[in-house]
Amino acid sequence: MRKGNPKVSVLTPIYNTNPAHLREMIESILNQTFTDFEFLILNDSPENTELDKVVKSYKDKRIKYYKNDKNLGITQSRNKLLKLSRGEYIAVFDHDDISVPTRLEQEVAYLDANPEIGVVSGWLQFFGEEDKILKNPEYDLTIRMFLTQNCSVAHTAAMIRKSVLTENGIEYEAFYSPAEDYRLWARLMEVTHFYNIQNVLVKYRWYRSNTSNKNAKAMGLYGEEISLDIRDKFPAYRELFDKQTNANRTMFRFRLFGIIPIVKVKNNWVFLFEFIPLFRIRWK
Repeated sequence: MRKGNPKVSVLTPIYNTNPAHLREMIESILNQTFTDFEFLILNDSPENTELDKVVKSYKDKRIKYYKNDKNLGITQSRNKLLKLSRGEYIAVFDHDDISVPTRLEQEVAYLDANPEIGVVSGWLQFFGEEDKILKNPEYDLTIRMFLTQNCSVAHTAAMIRKSVLTENGIEYEAFYSPAEDYRLWARLMEVTHFYNIQNVLVKYRWYRSNTSNKNAKAMGLYGEEISLDIRDKFPAYRELFDKQTNANRTMFRFRLFGIIPIVKVKNNWVFLFEFIPLFRIRWK
């Protein structure tokens, strides 16, 4: 570990977190292959003393534990953690997820090698009540195209170059909560570039009572407002997104006598009898 400030600050606000899930989350960070980090945990449920016991049971000096005097909400808690952080890079991490052991190592290596990139993230492995992998697009151009439609950068798996935030006066905005992460990416589109590592970095706990599900309606409303703002500021990216989306739709069908399906073109593939793939078309 280097002398002075740590390379990475891992920031995790917690709020009435399931103690078992909290332990899994903490241990996934303490067991990282990259070790030059500080782990800032902020309890936004100050009456929940059970969480105090869980966090304080770990004697690792990299953990720095804080409590709000009263509930501030997720946005103010995230901004408080940003101000407390000392690392060159900020690793965002939610209170009940699990980081794969090499997550920090992979992200630090990428940011070190690519100084023009301000945000790096990756894929999520859903577990719990749903089992799937969320694969976000890789390169900056494609990420920007998809940001005109939805949040194509996994927040809980993201690492941010802190200087990009401080030099541009960017932080989380409470008005857009619970879509404050999408709003953050929208603002960062104006000042930096993105990259998504093409493998799973975080195991994302999915269940009906988690924050995303409980706040789905509000997230949808604010998400639409954010996407409209991005489309207004970056119409070229939206044009590219629409062009790609249209290219992936069914282009045409040919039916014998207008009834028997013979050939269909969809997603740049030619299908025989509408389901047997024959060959892929390269559109110019």
